[in-house]
Amino acid sequence: DIAAGVAQRAELLDRILHDVYGEARLVAEGVLTAAAITGSSDFIRPMCGVAPPGGRWLRFYAADIGRGPDGAWRVLGDRAQAPSGAGYALENRMILSRALPSLYRDMNVERLAPFFRDFRASISGAAQRADPRICLLTPGPWSETYSEQVNLARYLGLTLVEGEDLVMSDGKLHVRTIAGLKRADAIWRRVDADWCDPLEQNAASRLGVAGMFEAIRRGAVVVANMPGAGLIESRALMSFLPELAQRLLGESLKLSNVATWWCGRESERKQVIDALSDYAISGAFSDRLPGFGERREALGHALSSDERARLIDAINQRGIDYVAQEPVKLSTTPAPAWADGRLTPRPFALRVFAAATADGWTIMPGGFCRVSNRLNARAVSMDAGAQSSDVWVLSNRPIEWSTLLPSAEDPPIVRALGNLPSRAADNLFWMGRYLERAEATLRVVRSLGARLAEIQHIDLRGRQSIERLARLLIAWGAAPEDAPDMDPTQIAWAATAGADDYGSALSVVRNARRAASIVRERLSQDVWQLIGRIETRLTRAGVGAITEPEALEIVERSLHTLAALSGLIDENFNRVAGWSFIDLGRRIERAIGTCRFARQFAGDDATVETLDALLDLLDSQITYRSRYIAGAALAPVLDMAMLDPFNPRSVLFQAMRIDEHLAALPNLRDDGVMEPPRRLSVKLRAELESEDARRLDASIILGFEQRLMSLADKIAERYFTHGADGATNSQPSRIA
Repeated sequence: DIAAGVAQRAELLDRILHDVYGEARLVAEGVLTAAAITGSSDFIRPMCGVAPPGGRWLRFYAADIGRGPDGAWRVLGDRAQAPSGAGYALENRMILSRALPSLYRDMNVERLAPFFRDFRASISGAAQRADPRICLLTPGPWSETYSEQVNLARYLGLTLVEGEDLVMSDGKLHVRTIAGLKRADAIWRRVDADWCDPLEQNAASRLGVAGMFEAIRRGAVVVANMPGAGLIESRALMSFLPELAQRLLGESLKLSNVATWWCGRESERKQVIDALSDYAISGAFSDRLPGFGERREALGHALSSDERARLIDAINQRGIDYVAQEPVKLSTTPAPAWADGRLTPRPFALRVFAAATADGWTIMPGGFCRVSNRLNARAVSMDAGAQSSDVWVLSNRPIEWSTLLPSAEDPPIVRALGNLPSRAADNLFWMGRYLERAEATLRVVRSLGARLAEIQHIDLRGRQSIERLARLLIAWGAAPEDAPDMDPTQIAWAATAGADDYGSALSVVRNARRAASIVRERLSQDVWQLIGRIETRLTRAGVGAITEPEALEIVERSLHTLAALSGLIDENFNRVAGWSFIDLGRRIERAIGTCRFARQFAGDDATVETLDALLDLLDSQITYRSRYIAGAALAPVLDMAMLDPFNPRSVLFQAMRIDEHLAALPNLRDDGVMEPPRRLSVKLRAELESEDARRLDASIILGFEQRLMSLADKIAERYFTHGADGATNSQPSRIA
C-alpha cells in the first residue's frame, strides 16, 4: 500500500545519504555514478564524513505521488530539502473538521495529531537533553510558505526563529533571547541548505547562521533534515533507485517511480535520443529544463524541428543535466469547481509525509492533495494556480481522541519571562508603537473632522484649533509635503487613507500588520483578524469618492476596532514578556504623542479652544469637567496631560507603566545593578513625579519627549539590536 511504499522509500533514501556522505561504497562499487551526486547543487561537500546527531540524515520526508490511468500509484518526486505542505494539510483538516464536525466524526477519519506528536517526540529524543528547545528555522515572512511555518510552530510548540535569532557560541547554537543566550538543541529547518551557513556555503546568505555546520559536526544540534539531504530530490537519482533498493534493502520498490532514464549514462542517453518523441525531458538537477529558459519540461512529440535539434545537441553535449521520463497522465478527482452546475473532474497529485521515529517511519494518515485547474496536467503545482483538498484516511472503528499534549506525565510548570527571542520582542514592541500611533493619528483626524463640520459656527480662535490640528498631521508625515496648500478636509482624508504618506493611518496600520506577521505564531487569531480588519477598512476607504460623514464614520469605526484590539491584548494576552513589549511600545508611543499634543495645543499662546482640543485628543474632557467647574485653563490641563498619575493618557502614567515593565524584565548583570533602560526609566519617572505643572513650558515638555525617545533607543540597544549578548557591561552573557 501507499504507507508501506513511502516508508520503504524514506528508509532507502536515508541509507543512500548515509553512504554518499559517509563511506561512499555505492560510488566505489559502481552501483551509483559519481556525476549523479556531484552534479547536484544540493550536494553539500562540507557534510562529507559527518555523523548526523541522532543518527538520521532524513527525519521528515515527503513523496509526491500520482495515480495513472491504470490505477497504479507512482512517485513523481521526492522532497527532503525543506518539504512543505504538512502545515497546509493540517490547516485544511482543522477547517473541514470545524465546518463538518458530525461528518468528520461519523466517518471515523484518522487524526493527524499522532503523526505530529511522534515527529516531535523523535526530535526531542534525539536531542538527548531534558526538555530540549526545538526551533523551526524559517527564511522569514517573505517566504511563500511562511504562514504554514507559523502554523506548524504554534501547533507543535516550537520556537520560530530566523537566522538572525541564532548565534554560535562555545560550539553550540543558541537563541538570542531577552534573558540571554538559550541553547537550541534541535532545528527543523525550512531554509535551503546552501543558505544555512554563510561561512561554509553561500557567503551572501542572511537567512542562516554562521557556524551552523560546525555545530552539526560537533554533534551539538539535531537538524531535520541534515544539510545535504536535498540531494535525493534530483531526478537523476530516481533512475538508480530500483537497483539501489535491491542493493541496500534486498527488496524491490513497493511504490515505483515514474520510469526515468538519466542521460548521464551512455546507453540511456542513446535510447532517449533515438525515441525522443516517447519521453518527457526534464532537468536532472533542477526544476527548469537547461537551455530552455523557464520551461520545466519538454514533451518530445510536441517539439518543433528546431527545438528537437537543439535539445538533442544539448543532451549530447552535457547529458548529465537531463533526464527522460515516461509521460504519465494523472487520474482525476471531482474538483471544487463548477461547470454547467456540476463538479468538474481535475487531475490531482498527493504529497504524502513520513517522519522518522525510534521504531522506523510513521506516515501521515492523509496528506496534501493538490488539484490542477487544467484538464491535461501531468504535474500539479500550487504556484500554477492549483487548489488544495483535505485527504481522509478512514478507519473501520471509532477513532480515539488524541492531542499533542503529553499524557503520561504532567510537564514541568514554567512561568518564565525570558524565552522570548530578541527579534520577536523587537517586532512586538513596534507593533505596539504602530497601533498606538495609528490611534493617535485617527484621534487627530476625528477632532479635525468634528471641527470642520461646525466651521460655519466657529470664531477665529476656533479656526486656530483647526489650523493646529492640520499642521500636526503634516508634521507627523500623515499628510503630503504640499499639504499646507490643501484644504483641511483634504489633509484629514490624506492622513486617514493616504497610501503614499508614511505617517497616514493606513500606512502605520500596514506597518503594524507587517510587524505582527513576523510574530504571527505569538498572536491569537482574533488579534490578527482585527488588525487585518482595520487595514481593509482604511484601504477600501482610499478607493473611490466618499462623503465627509462617511469618512468620519470610517474613522470612528477604526477607532472602535483599535479600542477592541487594545482590550483584547490587555485582557487575553498572557502577562509574559511578549505582552510586556507590546505594552512598552504602546506606552512609549503614547507618552511621546502626548508630549507633542501638549507642545502644539498648550503653549504660551494657548486658548480655551486649543486646550479643549488637547483634552479631546486625550479623551479627558469628562474627567476635567468633573474636577474643575471653570473652563479649560493652562496649568490644570497640563497637569492632567503630563503629570496626573491617575489619568491613563498622561505622560506620568505611561512612565510608571514603562518602569514597571522594565523592572520585571530579566537583568543580565550578575551584580544586580540596573541596566541602562531601567536607570533611564526610573529617572524619568522621578522627574515627572516631582514636576510642577505651573512651570511646564514647551522646552521642558520637549526635554521629556527627547528622554522618551532616548529610552526607546536604550530598550532597542539592550533587547533588540544585539539580543541577549548586547548587555552594556563587561559581565559575560548567561548561557543556559
